Amino acid sequence: MDICSAKSFLIDFRASANSFLSQYEPLALLLVPLLTLLVARVLQSSLNVVHEKGLKQTLIGFLMSSIKLVPGVKSYIDAEKQKVVDQMQSGGKSKRESWRTELPRMGLGAQVIENMKEEKRNDVFWQGKCSGTVYIGGSESQGHFALINEACSMFAHTNPLHLDVFQSVARFEAEVVAMTAALLGNKEKASGGQVCGNMTSGGTESILLAMKSSRDYMRYKKGITKPEMIIPASAHSAYDKAAQYFNIKLWRVPVNKEFQADIKAIRRHINRNTILIVGSAPGFPHGIIDPIEELGELALSYGICLHVDLCLGGFVLPFARTLGYPIPPFDFCVPGVTSISVDVHKYGLAPKGTSIVLYRNHDIRKHQFVAVTEWSGGLYVSPTIAGSRPGGLIAGAWAAMMSLGQEGYLESTKAIMEVSKSIQKGIKEIPELFIIGRPDMTIVAFGSDVVDIFEVNDIMSSKGWHLNALQRPNSLHICVTLQHVPVVNDFLCDLKESVETVKANPGPIKGGLAPIYGAAGRMPDRGMVQELLVNYMDGTC
Repeated sequence: MDICSAKSFLIDFRASANSFLSQYEPLALLLVPLLTLLVARVLQSSLNVVHEKGLKQTLIGFLMSSIKLVPGVKSYIDAEKQKVVDQMQSGGKSKRESWRTELPRMGLGAQVIENMKEEKRNDVFWQGKCSGTVYIGGSESQGHFALINEACSMFAHTNPLHLDVFQSVARFEAEVVAMTAALLGNKEKASGGQVCGNMTSGGTESILLAMKSSRDYMRYKKGITKPEMIIPASAHSAYDKAAQYFNIKLWRVPVNKEFQADIKAIRRHINRNTILIVGSAPGFPHGIIDPIEELGELALSYGICLHVDLCLGGFVLPFARTLGYPIPPFDFCVPGVTSISVDVHKYGLAPKGTSIVLYRNHDIRKHQFVAVTEWSGGLYVSPTIAGSRPGGLIAGAWAAMMSLGQEGYLESTKAIMEVSKSIQKGIKEIPELFIIGRPDMTIVAFGSDVVDIFEVNDIMSSKGWHLNALQRPNSLHICVTLQHVPVVNDFLCDLKESVETVKANPGPIKGGLAPIYGAAGRMPDRGMVQELLVNYMDGTC
């Protein structure tokens, strides 16, 4: 077709189009495309919601929102929710009414210490009675407790933000990170020998930093601007927090029949916006190690990051492996692992508020830092979420690790692994209970098809035990610590008695939380459950 023919075709097409459109009002010609775009946008948003939440949850959410529009319904639902919140708080609200809201006119001086001792006496008896919570054995005023308390006190005034002043604390942090990295494969050739990291305030901050760093690293490496991450249903809720904080779309996929990360399910969710997948060693709910090697292969094949949550296992698995336990690969020796979070304040037996985030190399970790060049206060760079950090806690972690050494950790690991096996054996001897999956470490989760497990939890609570209530499936778990070594038989005896009590007298006890846990698990509108949790927290802290 020559130029003249093309020009003639365009003139004829223009005339035909004008002739066809002349029968419509100009306003209609303007509004129809705009309305079409609006409908398309609404349809796209609706499909996205269905894709993220599923058709069932979307319909339930729409139905509940519609019902709340009926006069009086919303106020009734809010009132019922408040009743549940009040029951969850169990009198805590009345205690808050007597709490101080202003500074005393005259300072108390040294008397304040006596006041604090009196308040401390009101705490519940936790020695040997709590799942997790306190990981150091013995009395809080003796032995290892006393050692780390003295270390924290000695450096309570320090702040690693001022590296030029508190050089000792800077060294402590570097050595804690290096020693932990060595435990997790940095000395092995497969890791590359460049593992680096920083201390943080806890496992959640370690995970948050790893997610932020992975997001920015993948934006730099692959240009991803709409990041997504994929986690198993058993992964810690800190990933949900990271997704909200850092605007990362989160896909939480079901676990397999062994309660491990389902590789096939994760693979199906990977797309061009995926920045990261997650594994746990072990997972918090059931104490089961995800297939880290397979996750590493998956991450490498798609060129994405893999974070391994070792907050519980970091100071147990290396030593359990030395003791001969069948521990699958879990650290930087696994190709594809790009970051790891590990808590020193759990099985590292350090003071509360000490964790570590590690990266395979400096190229990834650089995306963790925040550098500011245009502030009138000068040039500023910070490695973690917190600016100022308590040097006393860093010193306490260093003291804990140096005082125990490899032999100390081997001894504590041997003790808690043996208690874990004893608890598993004891639970198997209670016919009404079953263990969830095959626990790899020191967390033992158990459920029942015969009795209401949450009612069992209420009876155990009345005996002074503080266990973790789980859902999907409804179950409980105990996270074994050194505090449980001398009381393991007491625990099993009380658990057996509690099961027998519930079996003989089923039904909730007065003041128990079993009805709330049970109702929350069955409630189809998860948005309402979320509102309950938010209202509870708002009235608690």
